[in-house]
Amino acid sequence: MTDCHHYDVLILGSGIAGLALALQLAAHTKVVVISKGQLEESASLYAQGGVSVVLEHTDSLQSHINDTIRAGVGLSNKEAVCHAVENAREVIEWLIRQGVSFTKAKDYVSSQSYHLTQEGGHSHRRIIHSDDATGREIETSLLDKARINKNIKLLPLHIGIDIITSQEHRNEDYKHCHGCYVLDIETDTIRTFTAPITVLATGGAGKVYLYTSNPDVSTGDGIAMGWRAGCHVANMEFIQFHPTCLYHPKAKSFLISEALRGEGAKLVLADNTPFMAKFHQRAELAPRDIVARAIDHEMKRSGDDCVYLNISHKSEAFIREHFPTINQRCLQFGIDITREAIPVVPAAHYTCGGIITDIKGRTNIKGLYAIGETTHTGLHGANRMASNSLLECLVFADSAAKSINKQLSLFTPKNNVKVLDWDSSQARPAIEAISISHNWDELRRFMWDYVGIVRSNERLLRAHQRLFLLQQEIRDYYKKHHITRDLLELRNIADVAELIIISALKRKESRGLHYTIDYPDIDISQLPQDTIIKGKS
Repeated sequence: MTDCHHYDVLILGSGIAGLALALQLAAHTKVVVISKGQLEESASLYAQGGVSVVLEHTDSLQSHINDTIRAGVGLSNKEAVCHAVENAREVIEWLIRQGVSFTKAKDYVSSQSYHLTQEGGHSHRRIIHSDDATGREIETSLLDKARINKNIKLLPLHIGIDIITSQEHRNEDYKHCHGCYVLDIETDTIRTFTAPITVLATGGAGKVYLYTSNPDVSTGDGIAMGWRAGCHVANMEFIQFHPTCLYHPKAKSFLISEALRGEGAKLVLADNTPFMAKFHQRAELAPRDIVARAIDHEMKRSGDDCVYLNISHKSEAFIREHFPTINQRCLQFGIDITREAIPVVPAAHYTCGGIITDIKGRTNIKGLYAIGETTHTGLHGANRMASNSLLECLVFADSAAKSINKQLSLFTPKNNVKVLDWDSSQARPAIEAISISHNWDELRRFMWDYVGIVRSNERLLRAHQRLFLLQQEIRDYYKKHHITRDLLELRNIADVAELIIISALKRKESRGLHYTIDYPDIDISQLPQDTIIKGKS
């Protein structure tokens, strides 16, 4: 019999979105937070820039709204944008009450005591940060709070397998979520977690690509599980490639924050020639999709393996004070950013699409919520503006908490719902795992080559054809063998890859993060139009 556990709320994911939600629910609710790796290991931990919020009197909520909608290239949902921007200050104040320490302004000229920086797409300085390691500061502060909260159970090294649902009526919109089957990675035990409310907060899917700024845990698990359970997804063609990741054979997934460009760093070629002014009037502060395509263009034109980001014209004291993490990391690889330029390349960074939710985090399945990068709220549209990601995690965790508390107050236990035990009677241990590692590597390579920064119908169809064969192999292997973390992640990135490819083929235009040489222009007749794929079952 499967090991069974019951809680009021089950949260899959221990990044900033999941922890913020857990802490806001825990006053009167028994919550379990499940993490497939160590608790702090998430994309949140590596976020460098900060959180966008209007704090200066020279800035305005409307300006932040306008910047976000402009970056979204016509596909942002105005309700979601306004909700995020208008609630930003409240969640920042909540973070400060949780013990999060933000970098203070030294001169105190402004009415605020916090140092604000500016990043691509923003028309004002509005990024509150903790030096250049904001994600780490927020993640570890919230985790410290969660660890001492008696109503929060934290379970590392557990990975979700599938969402548990029932069909209460024939209409698919009445499907109800009851929890999730989960693999305990350390003991190879499959456990059943049931709860009236389940929340997907598992982050994005950068690992579907060969080169990514994301940590190894970013395999799109929540998006894949939600879609298989019947959640509708949207805009999966919009994968954001961060323009500047450190280019070094040993520097795995290290991001060079956009804040450097906000403080005057220049993108240059090998001969130190700047090039961004050719592509956009805001040069280095153009939206990320434009900067990434410009770098990709220059690399292909020159045949060089990278371009360079130069901030060495700033004083050594300034660089060490504002970018201590980046400075130290580069020094480890023999790069002194106070004296020389940093070699950089674009890499898959952020999943702008995902499971469709409303501003309260509710999906189309009753009892199932989703928050953070796993979702499509409409905030980002066709391109996420810098530092709106942590904002989304915090604001929508807050609104989801309010909704969940209300739902739980109305909840009455049902005695007629029977959750079946997980059946692994037909599975056997795998003799070898070479097929998993080979398929994993092949999938990520053809996604990078065929479904990357610049796309074409021919490349997309080629990727789709190869993916079809891979998925057959994965499904066959999955049915026959005992489940492992590697197998589950492979299954999930294959499902996410399918969603990205199908979405990219559906969009017959170039917009934001989706650029195809077959349809190089924006088609204004398509607005407003999201690329929606209905849930699988």
